[in-house]
Amino acid sequence: MNRIAYLVSDYFAPSHTFVRREITALRKLGIEIIPFTVQSAEGDAEDVQSLLGRPLLDYFFALFWAVFTRPLPFVSSWLLALQHRQPGARGLLWSQFHFIEAICLARLLMAAQCTHLHNHFANSGATVGMIAAHFGKLPWSLTLHGISETDFPAGMLLPKKLERAEFVACASYFMRAQAMRLVETSHWPKMHIIRCGINLSNLPPIKPQHLRKDKSDSVHLLCVGRLSPEKGYFGLLDTLAHLAADGLDFALTIVGDGPSADDIHAKVAAFTLTDRVRFTGALPEAETLTEISCCDIFVLPSLMEGLPVVLIEALAMNKAVIASRVAGIPELIEEGHSGLLFTPSDWSGLESQLLRLLSDRSLRETLGERGRAIVESEFDIAIPARQLARLFTSD
Repeated sequence: MNRIAYLVSDYFAPSHTFVRREITALRKLGIEIIPFTVQSAEGDAEDVQSLLGRPLLDYFFALFWAVFTRPLPFVSSWLLALQHRQPGARGLLWSQFHFIEAICLARLLMAAQCTHLHNHFANSGATVGMIAAHFGKLPWSLTLHGISETDFPAGMLLPKKLERAEFVACASYFMRAQAMRLVETSHWPKMHIIRCGINLSNLPPIKPQHLRKDKSDSVHLLCVGRLSPEKGYFGLLDTLAHLAADGLDFALTIVGDGPSADDIHAKVAAFTLTDRVRFTGALPEAETLTEISCCDIFVLPSLMEGLPVVLIEALAMNKAVIASRVAGIPELIEEGHSGLLFTPSDWSGLESQLLRLLSDRSLRETLGERGRAIVESEFDIAIPARQLARLFTSD
């Protein structure tokens, strides 16, 4: 019997909603999934064991259990932790923390009689998962999402993870290409395109303009994402300032929070866009989807991305989208057919695309209809769930 363990850094984080959605879809197919989280579990809807925040005695007991019951795997796992780390004293110290977490996880996996361990994201959580799977002699796999997993520091350790993985699920062809360039061609066949799917039946209804809280005739723009430099907010605001000066009527809602929040607020004030821009802060999934349902145009001005789930959700709700032509986004959006694209950091290109949509309601509606059809054909959660189920049951 296949009993699949899932490990993510923070199972209950709003940004990991898609992982929980994937697990639900797999369970509907009869796959038994046991989730684990590195960060302390704070959710109340599901019993998920965490690796951090446990009583100190748990870690000592796990180490004693491992060294006395399986001394050789204990030593080889410790050596693996020493080798698979960032350089320097800090990297050495963190490797020991990862090793202890991995032994704790291995004990939990063996107690639950898990037959396979899967990680989402090639981060430190994947390091813990890889070491735990090595100790327990379990097949181990991971899902790659975005370019941050190939950047420092995660990117330095990614090749070895790819080599050790039973299979690698890549959310986009772009990410599979990045993985392929890091390893020998003998590892290429185990890299599969597995999209991050959404549950089309759980999306909120689209709100016509007369049902919105804001009764104005302004075209409503929406951005959803972490308030950080790579998301391109400063370029977007500069672009919107030009459009406002030309007399275009629009309103922008920004959903998210992050390290650049104060700077972005200041930029809005400097551009005298305060009356046009609304900040909601970070929102739960349901409220974020409601915001999407109320917008006319979804804008994603990022300088770096993977294949954002929120962009898939916007298309699924028949929204016209404008996004940067980066990473896996062109796999989702065909220019002029299912959305509009611009070259990342080309703010004049973004301005031209925004001007097209702001002034053409019929184009917004046409693009939205086509975008929904693409999501239905490739990104419904049932499709990637079936693909993963086949991989898990072929061990």
